[in-house]
Amino acid sequence: MHRRPVDAVRATDHTVRYLAHGALGARGLAQDRSSIWGRDASTMKRFCLVIALIVTACTQLPAPPPTTGAVAETSQDYKIGPLDTVQIFVRNEPDLSVTVPVRPDGRISTPLIDDMGAAGKTASQLGKDIAEKLRSYVQDPVVTVMVSSFAGPFDQQVRVVGEATKPQAIPYRAKMTVLDVMIEAGGLTEFADGNRAVLVRRDNEGQQSYNVRLGDLLKEGDIRANVPVMPGDVIIIPQSWF
Repeated sequence: MHRRPVDAVRATDHTVRYLAHGALGARGLAQDRSSIWGRDASTMKRFCLVIALIVTACTQLPAPPPTTGAVAETSQDYKIGPLDTVQIFVRNEPDLSVTVPVRPDGRISTPLIDDMGAAGKTASQLGKDIAEKLRSYVQDPVVTVMVSSFAGPFDQQVRVVGEATKPQAIPYRAKMTVLDVMIEAGGLTEFADGNRAVLVRRDNEGQQSYNVRLGDLLKEGDIRANVPVMPGDVIIIPQSWF
């Protein structure tokens, strides 16, 4: 069963707030338990039923499938992305050798070259393109490009949202797993329900949703819950209901 996780999380939060408000009202959590179950027994039963149904629905999401060799091969050639920083060396031309950021529009500006696309290219491809532009000014230019800070193209990032200590977009690395992602994201917050986390992945069949047991992995050390991630994955960590 595949669902839209963000909508599911929002619906869950609204349902829980509504039913909890109806069951407890302005009397608060400190109200006498017998009074709650006496006057509002039907509402509390509906509340518990909804919780049980949501838990069942979440546990029915499948685990992520293993990654393929094709993904591993593709990830070996790093593609430059917006907000990366590139170092450009032109042999025997120190005035043309610079370190520049890739702008949010994916382009760069260097001496003698006002505007050039960089995002989506490998370092060697960008070096060849710069050399071709410099041929009008330099005889047989030899250009080397190195990436000194990494963000990567958007489709090569893994995003973590929700109850992570540091929600962020992380550049994908070969053989990356959810454990690697959560280490960079600083782990779970105290309010996170890690075992209800959802991994959203796009493939040839569209958008798919999978359950990832981050609570078991990070709190219980269950390494079986550590699964591979792919470029473009989104990990959504919901808040605990209680």
